[in-house]
Amino acid sequence: MSKDQSFKALQREALQRKIDAYLAKGGHIEKVPPGVSGVPEGGDWRRSARGSAFTPGSPRKPEVDRTPLTRVMATIDARKQQQRQKQQRQKNRVRLQRREPRRKLIYDDFGEPLRWQWVDE
Repeated sequence: MSKDQSFKALQREALQRKIDAYLAKGGHIEKVPPGVSGVPEGGDWRRSARGSAFTPGSPRKPEVDRTPLTRVMATIDARKQQQRQKQQRQKNRVRLQRREPRRKLIYDDFGEPLRWQWVDE
């Protein structure tokens, strides 16, 4: 009984099959020596992205106008602020209701527990 292959091994085999199919169709793989940078000659990625370096022969799509969302964001922020205020009021209400004494552990100078004491806070 053989052990099942791991997901990583299956992925590795699938990738190797794709590479072999690419090479069989006439493709080639260029080996790049270590230490060579991928930055274009001018040193600016944005300049090469505007050109045809990253578009495979298709014309560039026109830029789409964006709809400003300032009002939507302001509405969302106002809702969040209302929720925070509501939560704060609930916390204050709970604090006001808790007026009964409670037990507090008193420690000595060395951090050892000494005794319990009832405190009003």
